[in-house]
Amino acid sequence: MRTVDLRSDTTTLPTDAMRQAIAGSELGDDVFQGDPTVNKLQDLAAQRMGKEAALLVPSGTMANLVSILTHCGRGAEVILGNRAHTYKYEKGGISAYGSIHSTQIPNQDDGTMQLEDIRDAIRGIDDHFPVTKLIGLENTHNVCGGAPISVAYTKEVADLARSHNIKMHIDGARIFNAAVALGVEVQELVEDADSMSFCLSKGLAAPVGSVICGSKDFIDQARGIRKGLGGGMRQAGIIAAAGIVALETMVDRLQEDHINARLLADGIADLPDVVLDPESIKTNIIYFDMDDNAVESADFLAALSTKGIQFFDTGPRRFRMITHHGITAEDILYTIDAFKQTLAD
Repeated sequence: MRTVDLRSDTTTLPTDAMRQAIAGSELGDDVFQGDPTVNKLQDLAAQRMGKEAALLVPSGTMANLVSILTHCGRGAEVILGNRAHTYKYEKGGISAYGSIHSTQIPNQDDGTMQLEDIRDAIRGIDDHFPVTKLIGLENTHNVCGGAPISVAYTKEVADLARSHNIKMHIDGARIFNAAVALGVEVQELVEDADSMSFCLSKGLAAPVGSVICGSKDFIDQARGIRKGLGGGMRQAGIIAAAGIVALETMVDRLQEDHINARLLADGIADLPDVVLDPESIKTNIIYFDMDDNAVESADFLAALSTKGIQFFDTGPRRFRMITHHGITAEDILYTIDAFKQTLAD
């Protein structure tokens, strides 16, 4: 039976070129900044993002945590969207490990936050309030359907932040998807950010790792925080080697994932009980809903699982699917047929 795993782009497997690079990687001790392959990856990442320096970390969650801890002292505040991954899905780490307060303002359906809402959330100096130190953006925005955030909007938020002497961090786990969807260079999307992070192990298909980019001073501070969180790795070149291949060979092909996502959305949007606007699909993430009188979520997922289709629900009768390097157009057509059969039963 065919298996089509649409749970996440984190389920991608490394390419043959990545496996070969891992096997042949030149290694050293990265805690001592002595792993040449890690250093090469970090230099490449900084160059791609137009920043002075970069730092390899084990995961996207750690990338955001390290970045926010570096920008904010204990008791400071970060402004986040109420649907931000950092707020919803990272175990409250900024509070648990950094004693950092977050305030949440509404994300619009396109992943942005209203500038007026951001402005109103910035605290004035008052003994009763935490000091607002940071604004966090997410691009693409996962919970907002993989929405890519424009260069123009990012600049507006950065200008607002600078006018209040506040820093801006971009959670760019899927920033390359945004660049491909918008038809811009990735550097343009982060030019005004004080820091950003991106994931190697989602659409880029490396087995593990994320990279933080920023100024040299920022990265020097972040390196110490990474060590304190247990993120210092020794012969990490075996991770970095795959990351280099990912950056050099896997970015342009992300368009295939976007095409497949739209193909899937078009194929299921008109099926009975499915609520989905295909025009909302901009990258590789598909959210859809089922009518209230439709099959129960658990039964629907179980029925498709028997046909080899894997994805999950994110709320009552709400579901998410993500296309990626492991999914072909043939897999998409198979999935559409499986949906039709299941909903006809």
